[in-house]
Amino acid sequence: MTVNQAPFPLTRFRRTRAAAPIRNLVRESSLSVHDLIWPVFVCAGSNERQAVASMPGVERLSVDLLVEAAREAASLGIPAICIFPYTDPSLKTELCEEAWNPDNLSNRAIRAIREAGIEIAIMTDIALDPYNANGHDGIVRDGVIVNDETVEALVKMGLAQAEAGADILGPSDMMDGRIGAIRAALEAENHTNVTIMSYAAKFASAFYGPFRDAVGASGALKGDKKTYQIDPLNAREALRCVERDLREGADMVMVKPGLPYLDMCRQVKDRFGAPTYAYQVSGEYAMIQAAAQNGWIDGEKVMLESLMAFRRAGCDGVLTYFAPRVAKILNQ
Repeated sequence: MTVNQAPFPLTRFRRTRAAAPIRNLVRESSLSVHDLIWPVFVCAGSNERQAVASMPGVERLSVDLLVEAAREAASLGIPAICIFPYTDPSLKTELCEEAWNPDNLSNRAIRAIREAGIEIAIMTDIALDPYNANGHDGIVRDGVIVNDETVEALVKMGLAQAEAGADILGPSDMMDGRIGAIRAALEAENHTNVTIMSYAAKFASAFYGPFRDAVGASGALKGDKKTYQIDPLNAREALRCVERDLREGADMVMVKPGLPYLDMCRQVKDRFGAPTYAYQVSGEYAMIQAAAQNGWIDGEKVMLESLMAFRRAGCDGVLTYFAPRVAKILNQ
């Protein structure tokens, strides 16, 4: 039996790859500076810079220097920064009271950026691990991370951040019911325009290690976080968590980590259509940086390609430590 074939080849895919102008015309996804959120770390002191050894190129900055970093980010067109504190160990307790102190590092940084008149959205982190003597995202009772008592603490933390001037609250704790509780509290206190980006699909991952160094939570952590973060093998459970958080009032949702979970990014976007983000976490960043420093990869090209993958997978934006570097390249 013979198959009738058209003269070879009617379809040459290489035609649309032959020149840059045509490649630009047929490109399916795009990467813009407007897709970037820059995670930053704040520490105590003045004119203080502290290198994070496990994250080459990342520093903790005192509030005054963080204001200047926010100003630079805004000048590059980066739409948002996300603030994480490095809390003095003497302020860490089992009840995490520093988390909702109006004058804690995060809230001081928010107010300082607001007072400087910088036009950039300020995102925050809502979880207790930077303030917890036990290193967990929730309050620990007899070795158990308790859910409802933690949610009460998270609500107080979120309100303090909203009152300081935060635009986007990022609950990253993975306690059940916290989105609904935070949303209700925001509405009751007339913070109706404060946005919630829920870490809705946050997995119990080994990729977070360098971040815990950056916020000073590594040494304090007792045990693991598998009782509240999602099993990396559970995709359907992650989708149920996203659905619940949207129902409870989340405006945007996040998948974390990023590159190893691109399948989840695509499923979340396709299933719900909500604004969907991913966090290119510290371990992903550190691996790219380490390989680049050893000359094993072209760091700049891999950095850009990794962010393109998020956009191709359906993400509306990415939290990435590469944000300023990428913005400078994209602005050229």
